[in-house]
Amino acid sequence: MSTTSSATRPGRKGPGGLARLGPLPWIGPATLLIVLVVLWPVYEMVRTSFLKISSSGFVRGSAGTDKYKQLFEDPALPSVVVSTVMWTLVVVTTTMVISLALAQLFNQRFPGRRVTRWALIAPWAASLVMTAIGFKWMLNQTSGVLNTVMKDLGLIDGPKDWLGDPSTAWPWMMFVAVFVSLPFTTYTLLAGLQTIPTEVYEAAKVDGTNTWQTYLRITLPLLRPALLVGMVINLINVFNSFPIIWSMTRGGPDSDTATTTVFMYQLKNADIGQSAAMSVVNFTLVVVMVVLFLKAARWNQEENR
Repeated sequence: MSTTSSATRPGRKGPGGLARLGPLPWIGPATLLIVLVVLWPVYEMVRTSFLKISSSGFVRGSAGTDKYKQLFEDPALPSVVVSTVMWTLVVVTTTMVISLALAQLFNQRFPGRRVTRWALIAPWAASLVMTAIGFKWMLNQTSGVLNTVMKDLGLIDGPKDWLGDPSTAWPWMMFVAVFVSLPFTTYTLLAGLQTIPTEVYEAAKVDGTNTWQTYLRITLPLLRPALLVGMVINLINVFNSFPIIWSMTRGGPDSDTATTTVFMYQLKNADIGQSAAMSVVNFTLVVVMVVLFLKAARWNQEENR
């Protein structure tokens, strides 16, 4: 009787080299990209926050937790954090409400629907910086079209510095942020609406439910996955928003119109280590915010029936 194992008999071959690696050849490049693009910068960011770095970029040794102490003792930090929270809540909430209405509108058939759908893409396709600068020119105190029109109509007595006063700069920057966030959110919700079977609405009509009851009891619950996707992506994007604020006010005067992301960039010119510490705090806030939101929304859990 031959003692040769079946794995080494003529005509039989063992697993090939790629087969032994399993899914690694497929997920390896993506994993490497994540390490290089995400994990390595995070590591460098945390490491830098514990270093003394000169304005010219030379490392002068360890700073311990001094940069974090300086950051939390900065008198501007509390107001910046409050402004960031208000900025995020107002922009995301307004975007979601308007996008729900637009998605519901675009889900109906009406003349010119295709043209309006295409038109909605324009703010999304344009550069954020280009859009923000366009609005900045429009709001310019001396040559802005808004001041010119309002003065001609007798609505104001003289030119107004819309972006120089935080009380008017914040609403305008929020308007721009909502304007550029609407296309993605609307199309996400529209895609969710189009996955809802028409039979569900027909059954609801047979049961005698009115339009408002149908929307609350059928449309919104079935739209929940799309709502969560739009909400999470908007939370991350708006919280980390930089181009709009920096292009329109640079966070000024001082840090009165700065969010934590803009404040982090302002600190860069004075202290790189402190700016890195602000980056770590900002990154932590984003992670905590998203985790809490997903937990509250029960992203991975089915609703109790």
